[in-house]
Amino acid sequence: MIARLSSLILLAALLAAPASAKDKNKSSLPEYVLRATTVLVVVSPDAGEPLDQPMANATARENVEKALMEWGRLKPVLDGQESDLVIAVRTGTGKMVRPTVKGGPIDNRPGVMQPIDGGIRIGAQNGHPSSTSAPSNGPQNTSPHIGNEVGASEDTFEVYRGGVQDPLDSPRVWRYTAKDCLRAPQVSAVEEFRKVIADAEKPQPPKKP
Repeated sequence: MIARLSSLILLAALLAAPASAKDKNKSSLPEYVLRATTVLVVVSPDAGEPLDQPMANATARENVEKALMEWGRLKPVLDGQESDLVIAVRTGTGKMVRPTVKGGPIDNRPGVMQPIDGGIRIGAQNGHPSSTSAPSNGPQNTSPHIGNEVGASEDTFEVYRGGVQDPLDSPRVWRYTAKDCLRAPQVSAVEEFRKVIADAEKPQPPKKP
């Protein structure tokens, strides 16, 4: 009986080993990310524009949108439209604390005209998207004002699930931070996101018996 019981335990361990290895090789990205076709790109709601580069975050957002359009897998949409994913971007300056300006015309996005599929992508958006802004406990100062921003010293690219209430208040799906990763023409943050998705979709090699 003892020998038989030992054999059963050994057999169970052998059967469990491949399952554990398979789980370990599973993608860290949720299935809805791999199925996504649309994306909304926004500037992180708590990000201000650097005084010496007042359009840094807006430019980073456009760089990411153009890189996504060149990729072709995810179609950028404007605020107010449904999207499968939300990407929040924020530029860094190499410093942990930097003087920034928020509010007023600098937070407005009066329009966008970008070439896509032989045509022109045209739309308008004012301020930070209302559908994605993080909740606030009090009234917000929407007039232009200067302050010191504490945040990442490098560019930040964060992916969230779309189609939910307050997506930026939910756990992020994927994050990439590096110096100048939002800068054109390379926009390495998008390249890294492409690699992660490509790796997740690679077929796993068959297990050895």
